[in-house]
Amino acid sequence: MNIMNELNINRKDLAEYIAWSLIITIAAWSIGFGVFIRPAKAANLTLVSDTLSNSNPSSTSNHVIAYTNATSVLAAQTVEIFFDPTTFLFTSLGTVTSTDISWTGTASATVVVACGGGGNKVTLAAGATSSLKFTVCGGSTLSAGTANIAISNNKITNPNVAGSYIIRIAGTQTNAADTMVAIISNVTVTASVNTSLTFSIQGVATGTLINGVTTTLASTATALNFGTLPVTSPVTMGQHLNVTTNALNGFTVTVVENQDLTSLNGASIHLFANGIANAAPIAWSAPSSTLNLPWTYGHIGVTSADSDLNSGEFNGSLFAGNFQSTSSRAIFNATGTSDGVTANIGSSSVAFRIQIGALQAAANDYTNVLTYVATPVF
Repeated sequence: MNIMNELNINRKDLAEYIAWSLIITIAAWSIGFGVFIRPAKAANLTLVSDTLSNSNPSSTSNHVIAYTNATSVLAAQTVEIFFDPTTFLFTSLGTVTSTDISWTGTASATVVVACGGGGNKVTLAAGATSSLKFTVCGGSTLSAGTANIAISNNKITNPNVAGSYIIRIAGTQTNAADTMVAIISNVTVTASVNTSLTFSIQGVATGTLINGVTTTLASTATALNFGTLPVTSPVTMGQHLNVTTNALNGFTVTVVENQDLTSLNGASIHLFANGIANAAPIAWSAPSSTLNLPWTYGHIGVTSADSDLNSGEFNGSLFAGNFQSTSSRAIFNATGTSDGVTANIGSSSVAFRIQIGALQAAANDYTNVLTYVATPVF
């Protein structure tokens, strides 16, 4: 009877042992022990790391795998890099070539398709389980020391779930080691910057030099009073412009008149030169004063001190006349943000010049309105 009881107890213990063994085995395989079971090695690799160029889930990434090996890797031995086969995906195993891999460090090697010739060389084979296997060529030895294996051209796709994943360096070489990489979603950074634009006009004094011409009368920010015009002598007035803006692509300032300088009796002082309204700036010239051609009796033109406007079209004290009411004339611009101070970028000046001949009709109320428009390009 005692013998039977003891036998029954042993059978119960055996059944429990088998049950727990099965549970542990299933659990081990379910968490990946069956994938990465470390083989026994004499020593481990040290300072092992894998630096990704992109750790975002499901994104392609470059890898730089670094480690230090205490022993040499001899001819015919292999160094194999295993990526978690259930998560990392090679973009195309068949197209992973030696042009995608560089191997540097004190244990450097040249990655080749086939062995041959001198130098330290290894061949490469992309494994079916997301691995890269390097075989040391005959006559070559990877010395002990550091190795940096760079995998370029985005050949490896990250797991689609954030988490930590094992990268194993093994093969038939003496040593092996694991490292881990963290896959985590990218951080999207957003911000906004309010747009800004400040445009101001200032008067300039008599004797101010603007693009090589000198003002003969003082102006204000809101008025150009040319007074009584002398016959055959030009009169010049100017204004200073300032623009401050954070527009990425800068700004353009234009000027336009609402009409030619016109008096109540119907007489006009036309645009430079001789009423043609020149778009291409030219040197100043007196009106031709041709009888019965009233547009040649007097004219007004503009010049700009912005030396880089349209590749310096006003350079050399040139004048234009195309600021008529049906058009507008660019007189100042910049191609980026401006500070309102720096010459040709945030600050410039313009000058207007009038000259009449003896045939210009008498009147004391010639007038028009100039409109400046600053247009930023954000």
